[in-house]
Amino acid sequence: MTSEGAPAVRDVAVVAFAQSDHRRSTEESSEVEMLMPVLHEVLAQTGLKTGDIGFTCSGSSDYLAGRAFSFTLALDGVGAWPPISESHVEMDGAWALYEAWVKLLTGDADTALVYSYGKCSPGSVRDVLTRQLDPYYVAPLWPDAVALAALQAQALIDAGDTDEEALAAVAARSRADARANPHAQLRGSVPHGDQVVGPLRTGDCPPIGDGAAAVVLAAGERARELCERPAWIRGIDHRVEAHGLGVRDLTDSPSARLAAQKAGAFERPVDTAELHAPFTAQEVVLRKALRLGDDVRVNPSGGALAANPVMAAGLIRVGEAAARIHRGASDRALAHATSGPCLQQNLVAVLEGDPR
Repeated sequence: MTSEGAPAVRDVAVVAFAQSDHRRSTEESSEVEMLMPVLHEVLAQTGLKTGDIGFTCSGSSDYLAGRAFSFTLALDGVGAWPPISESHVEMDGAWALYEAWVKLLTGDADTALVYSYGKCSPGSVRDVLTRQLDPYYVAPLWPDAVALAALQAQALIDAGDTDEEALAAVAARSRADARANPHAQLRGSVPHGDQVVGPLRTGDCPPIGDGAAAVVLAAGERARELCERPAWIRGIDHRVEAHGLGVRDLTDSPSARLAAQKAGAFERPVDTAELHAPFTAQEVVLRKALRLGDDVRVNPSGGALAANPVMAAGLIRVGEAAARIHRGASDRALAHATSGPCLQQNLVAVLEGDPR
């Protein structure tokens, strides 16, 4: 307890991060087979075993898997016997990380394993994502994710916030940065390609692929025991826009701005930002909403334009930001995750390393 009688706030950090090699298709592997090497790797980084983990939380989508309660099968890869304390969110793994962070803040656990995965290759992910839309007015029209992102891109162009040349530059920079990322699906000089839905071209859109990711969280001195330079979560918050696309200004993201404010992102400058921007135009929106200047290193991993496994790409942004802090490439980083059409839901985390 503090001197005022309020409970002391625990410091929680990301102490390990692992991800799969993201590929267009992993039809030869089940979700469990895709996930297990990632879980083994992230635990090996800390020296922990499954039985040492105080809380486990996962993120995935039954819609992608095509069956109800599909996440229970993934527990075979974790090892749920003897019984473990476990939870699941039908969201990107970044939201599972949020739940695990809250769990550690309560003091109910000192360590947490967070993982997420998604296989987009078995079906049409563009059609699957229409299930996120308003079921009465929008979903029956079947506008897919690319068509909605194109509406957002055109709104930005009409507002004078960007143009097709600038969007192509975002794609080129992201995939050039991905050369240094051995897990990325697209790397290097990737043609901007033909128009998919105007004004978006192939290069403005994320690759469709399969992948998984995992992080380990730890609280207080336990974090320093497990990691030489923990990535401390100084703040984390998530907000949502109105469900109706017609009542939103698609050129702005008030929910991302508010989440960043509540997470403390505007208190001091960040040097790195890992943005979950599956489409080039969404980076334009997020840079403005999150007040990121040209001096901030944006998506050094290549971002979602280099690999976008649905339900894992947001957690990967947190993991990539944390990994840069672990190896000393960053001191204060912002990580962002999104879900839903046109940046509907946004999560922002601020991570810091100990002073050097």
